[in-house]
Parts: sequence; C-alpha cells; structure tokens
Amino acid sequence: MSERIRNTTSFIRNRLGINASASPEAGIVLGSGLGALTERIDTIAALSYSEIPDFPRSTVEGHKGRFIYGMLGGRRVIAMEGRVHYYEGYPIREVVLPVQAMCDLGIGTLIVSNAAGGLNPGFAAGDMMAIEDHINLIPNPLIGPNDPEAGVRFPDMSEPYDRQLIAQARRVAEAQGAVLHQGVYVGTTGPSYETPAEVRYFRQIGGDAVGMSTTPEVIAARHRRVRVFGLSLITNVLTGTGVKLTHDEVIAAGREATPRMCALVERFVAEL
Repeated sequence: MSERIRNTTSFIRNRLGINASASPEAGIVLGSGLGALTERIDTIAALSYSEIPDFPRSTVEGHKGRFIYGMLGGRRVIAMEGRVHYYEGYPIREVVLPVQAMCDLGIGTLIVSNAAGGLNPGFAAGDMMAIEDHINLIPNPLIGPNDPEAGVRFPDMSEPYDRQLIAQARRVAEAQGAVLHQGVYVGTTGPSYETPAEVRYFRQIGGDAVGMSTTPEVIAARHRRVRVFGLSLITNVLTGTGVKLTHDEVIAAGREATPRMCALVERFVAEL
C-alpha cells in the first residue's frame, strides 16, 4: 500500500504539474455545501479520478470525482471534488488513499467538510459546525502494517482538529456575520440513516453531529502530521423520534448553505 500511495502521489504531481517549489499549502475535501468552492479557485490544472490508475471513484450523486489544483485566497490549494466512502464498498485504506496522496504532495493543512445530522438540539438545518473532536465508529484506516516514513505506529490523537485553526475560523465567521458552532462529530459507516435509538445513544456519548465520512481521513492526515480543520453542514436536526430523512433533503440543505460555507473557507484559507 505504501508503494501504491507513492505511485499515486507521483502520478498526480506529474499530471497537475506540481513541483517541489510550488507544493499546495492546503488540501480541501469538498463535501456537501462546498462543491461550489471550485468556482472560486483560480484553476491551474484539473485531473479526473478516472484518469488515475487504480484510483477509487465515488458512486454518490453530487460527487464529481476530480482533483483541482490552483489558487484560492492567494494560497496554492489542491481540492478533492468528491470523496469515496466506506459504505460504497471500498476497503478503508482505499477510502483514505486520496487524502494520503494530498498529504504527500506537501500540504500543511487539510480542510475536511461534510454533511451531518444535528444531534445537538441547539442546532438548526443550515447551521455550520467546526469539528472540535470526533468519535470514530468506522474501521481505523491505520489497521495493518505501518509505514514508518509516513508516521508512527501509534499516532497521538489528543488534538485531531487543530485548536488554532478552529479559533481562526471562528474569527472569520464573526467578521462575516455568520454563526459557527463547535462540537463533536460522530463518524458512522452508513449508508442507512440513524435509528431513533442510535440518535439517543450518540447524544449520550457526547455527539453533536453525525455523518458517514471524515473521521478516517482525519486519522490518516494526523498520522502524517498534517494539521486538520473540520467543518460540518448541519442538514437536519435528529430528534430521535423517527422523523424520516432523504438524500434529496441533504442535497437541498447543502445548496442553501453553499454561499456561507464557501465564503468562510475562502477567507479561512487566505489567513493560513
């Protein structure tokens, strides 16, 4: 797997024309609500996942599947327009391969975003939440042989989400007149939505939001000693009383929150 990551990174670097003196400063995983951020990136080069040998491809509606390398807020960035999920049937090490490649391209900061159900009763649909910690209920991507060149066997996770980056995002949100909550994200396998009992359980163990991605990617990035900022779009508030939710509702909530999320991330990147 280590050799495959190196080969994938080399392929992406060559196809996007990234040299050692122009490595991206930040990597961005564009989840629901952030897809339109690509319109704000001054694109230098783009690469479809389908062009990368043996690269996982998303099967989820709304995830286009390409890397975009360019300038955002005066910073060099590489953005993932679409991610793959464990529930799509990929082994967990395939799920984190794209993020590991971005880390090996030289990013110093990873920005991950997602759509999440609100567990905190103080949240409302369309709210944004900076992830301050997580509870990972998806298989750990570091299970198996460890590559000592990438990171240590037992990486520290006492600060998975960088506190300084969270404080910076809150300052940006305040300046823009936006509300940015903080909370704990619960990462589950999906693809089924939560039962009422699961909603009550996730609240009891300290969760503020729940989704089907992100935590494995964060673990992989922290293993490689890359700083992480996580941002959740709250698509709905889970009551634990059996209210139904559809994927179309998630997409619609993302569409409504897009301008606020994109403005926040663009300014955030500019201040890195």
